[in-house]
Amino acid sequence: MKSSNKLKMLCLIDILETLTDEEHPMSASGICMELERRGISAERKSIYRDIATLTEYGYDIVYTHSPHPGYFMASRSFELAEIKMLADAVQAAGSITPSKTAELIEKLGGLVSKYQFEDISSQVYIDKRVKNSNEEIYYNIDIISKAISKGKKIRFKYIKRSIADNRIESSVKDMIISPYAMIWSNDHYYLVGNNDKYDNLIHLRIDRMKNVKIMISGIRPFSEVSDYTDKFDAADYAGRTFNMFGGTKQTVELRCANSMLEQIIDRFGDGVPLRKSGSEHFVLYVDALISEGLISWIMQYGASIEVLSPRELRKSITERIMAVSSVYKLGNAD
Repeated sequence: MKSSNKLKMLCLIDILETLTDEEHPMSASGICMELERRGISAERKSIYRDIATLTEYGYDIVYTHSPHPGYFMASRSFELAEIKMLADAVQAAGSITPSKTAELIEKLGGLVSKYQFEDISSQVYIDKRVKNSNEEIYYNIDIISKAISKGKKIRFKYIKRSIADNRIESSVKDMIISPYAMIWSNDHYYLVGNNDKYDNLIHLRIDRMKNVKIMISGIRPFSEVSDYTDKFDAADYAGRTFNMFGGTKQTVELRCANSMLEQIIDRFGDGVPLRKSGSEHFVLYVDALISEGLISWIMQYGASIEVLSPRELRKSITERIMAVSSVYKLGNAD
């Protein structure tokens, strides 16, 4: 009997979590019928007692008269809006394969009632054209995470793509890397690490990695190839990295149009130091990695951002502008 009572209690929790919400309450009689379908007999009075016990334990179970009398699970670990946001993020992530996308969204649906999940899933469209096809990425993430935790190098095959004979071809390169961190950027997972042949950090797309193995040898200390000593600060590093390009850390002085304030806050946070520069502009100072990624980020805003220093970055942007001008033959157009 005790075993049956315990099973009934577990089934009752499942019924309330998956089959009820504010719009779909279930009466004690309805709960008894659902338990019966699951092979468990119960009386209405026992349902009242069990719900009282669950409420005392901490479950937020509410009785309502609208839209009809019954009980429903009023709160869960995740709110409906939170599940919707997570489902949208999974759907938009290019690194997640179509099959894994569907699987993850299904799991998220288990955190709300089936009726709420039906509303969410009806709004989700999985565009397979922008999804990755490498199913190994999930295993790769797990293996790399263990390697970082253990301080061990990893060996893997890295897929590189190129154009040959008017088509895209793939080549495979064997690599051994000291892994330091994984960073999510631009809808992709990147591994930040070091190749012993070089004294710098490199970024590799995890979805392009195959057959990842943890090695016996320990990683090269990141203090030898970065500014970090006690801990590799992935959040700080990601904040200074643009489009996952590596480079040399320098202080960059930018003169921006006032209309750029929201974009600057979105990128650097509202604590970034800045000062007014006339009535139409402001100047800010940020520590960033000087790279092609930074140049591309600045140039996308055209005349709204001007690099004041360092001089070499300003020169690089000038050269890029001249190159673009040459391609479009500006000044010679009819």
